[in-house]
Amino acid sequence: MSPAPVIIAIDGRSGAGKTTLAIELAARLRENHKVSLFHLEDIYPGWNGLAAGIERYVSTVLKPLHHGEPADWVSWDWNRHYDGETRTTQPAEIVLVEGVGAAAEAARPFLDAVVWADSPDQDRRSRALARDGESYEPYWDQWAAQEQEWLAADDVPAHAAVRVLNLADGAAPEEVLQSLQYLPALAPVLLPELAARRGLQLHTERIDAEPDAVRLFERLFGRSANAVWLDSSLKPEAPGLPGEARDGAAAERSRFSILADDGGRFGQTVRHSSGKTCVSVGNATVKTEGPFFRWLDGVWGRRALRVPEDYPCGFTLGWLGYLGYELKRETGGSDVASATPDACLLFAGRAVVLDHLEGTAWLLALDTPDAREWLVAARSAVAAAVADTAGADTVPAGGSSDVVLSAGLDSAALDFTARDSEVSYKSKITEAQHEIAEGNSYEVCLTTVLTAKVPAGALDPWPAYLALRRRNPAPFASYLRFGGLSVASTSPERFLRIMADGGMRAEPIKGTRRRDADPVRDGALWQELKSSPKDRAENIMIVDLLRNDLSHFAVPGSVSVSRLCAIESYATVHQMVSTIDALLRPGMPRAEAVAACFPAGSMTGAPKVSTMAILDRLEGAPRGVYSGAIGYFSLSGAADLAVAIRTLVLNAGAADGDAELSLGVGVGGAITADSSPQEEYEEIRTKAFGVLSALGADFPSG
Repeated sequence: MSPAPVIIAIDGRSGAGKTTLAIELAARLRENHKVSLFHLEDIYPGWNGLAAGIERYVSTVLKPLHHGEPADWVSWDWNRHYDGETRTTQPAEIVLVEGVGAAAEAARPFLDAVVWADSPDQDRRSRALARDGESYEPYWDQWAAQEQEWLAADDVPAHAAVRVLNLADGAAPEEVLQSLQYLPALAPVLLPELAARRGLQLHTERIDAEPDAVRLFERLFGRSANAVWLDSSLKPEAPGLPGEARDGAAAERSRFSILADDGGRFGQTVRHSSGKTCVSVGNATVKTEGPFFRWLDGVWGRRALRVPEDYPCGFTLGWLGYLGYELKRETGGSDVASATPDACLLFAGRAVVLDHLEGTAWLLALDTPDAREWLVAARSAVAAAVADTAGADTVPAGGSSDVVLSAGLDSAALDFTARDSEVSYKSKITEAQHEIAEGNSYEVCLTTVLTAKVPAGALDPWPAYLALRRRNPAPFASYLRFGGLSVASTSPERFLRIMADGGMRAEPIKGTRRRDADPVRDGALWQELKSSPKDRAENIMIVDLLRNDLSHFAVPGSVSVSRLCAIESYATVHQMVSTIDALLRPGMPRAEAVAACFPAGSMTGAPKVSTMAILDRLEGAPRGVYSGAIGYFSLSGAADLAVAIRTLVLNAGAADGDAELSLGVGVGGAITADSSPQEEYEEIRTKAFGVLSALGADFPSG
């Protein structure tokens, strides 16, 4: 008796291309494994024999194979319409079974994975008849009725770990194979395929010109359903930054912009909600259950590419997107469901990186058959975007008091409402101070949300982001598009950076003052923030919290505070910023190091776990994307993540029938024992101004 094989079922309705898919998938798997292939069409007892065929298949094929024994089964002679010869299917390392009913309810206990193949109805019929000719045509309706009856009682697609839209373009086998590698049950047997994912080659090309980033994104990724622009829209030479804001910290954070989508052979997208992860690989999707940070460690936690010597950025392709606040369920917080996914990331196998310091553009692409074609297109797009820059009128980088509206949007239509009225928010501040007085927290970062709805199509997220970045440029600005969900952020705050060599850095912001058009009053506000004992105390509390978070995975003695309570100035606010550095212990799981710091302490308060429980009770609603993190996880092992603040979330899937686009802006502030409720309320109005003013909207009254 052989060891029990891994059994994968490929199911779907007639004409979905299961046979070709199984044969091609078997060919790919045979490069590293011994594979057996079984076709259910060989065992069905006639054109009305679907149910009986499934029963035969389970009892005479699956059961023995599941135990590592040869399966002896009686075939069906379609010409004589009677039982044919006895055949034997040998067990192997991997057994593929394909056909209608391969993953029926009676079969599932013996299966390690289920793949469901979909295909448009008109394609299914033509494909099936082209394969089986005139012999099938008289029985098509009869067989289809059996399938319909069977699926009405047994929802096989709902039990499929992998679903693929098989368009007969040759892409499905590779997409399914990539999808299967995400299934924990198959990971041990697919180690050669998993290892191949780490044997990647990177093409880099430097162009000594800096294109207009807006035009470049539009040319390369404007039509992509899923795309990311990590946009350092704050130029290092931006004027009007007084005093300490002239140091190099903001310039370092503003050096690189990254533009990418999920196109090409390696392109993938992942969405995670409430413990369930769904990865899309082309037209295939794979669903798994389990903690997100464990999944992230599996796909990112080990270095797969080294940074080329002459390449200055830590991003060498990889995953980009956001982690939502509700992932706190995995880091000590309670389980709260959100209307938006808890994480959305795309895998970029090709990207453009702009180096604003050197004035260069870098083209990155993994070595694939389509890489050369993309590099040619990217080179052309960069050249065109450079020409656009040369011929365009000078556009201010930001900081103007002018309102920049998105194209075609009537600002009167953007009527934001607040989840908490002024009275309600101040009451919650008082409750937070009571928790502090009782010793349950030292600092409570209380938030609320402003929401608006507009008719679908009335507001395009792309020009909305362009309005936001012009009004409020920031080192960690970003535009994310995941289908109907868009995120437009102008965050100034770094959550966590992990370098390829293990260097770690967090830069929390606590303490905010508005900017003023009058230089004298603006300077006074800057000085007021710098000398504020309350803001300094808030900042230092979060510094202590982050020192503790980083220490869990840091080399002992490596945690240090290199900058404490410095003031940085942006288009609409002055902010107090500190910098904590550490060195990751060799061999430590990098995704778990991110989890140890998540969510950002500047958005929870201290101590983190008990304060998150207080916030759940006071806020009474999920935060979603807001106060999570936005950034990248590179194949080099590096990561750079910003705190998701100054962020507009636009969700086309939040309303019934997608008749409306839902907009959300989160705002909040740190509450301490000596906080003034009125001053705290004014602070959230100040923080919301940068987003609302860019859209011509006002903070809701009341």
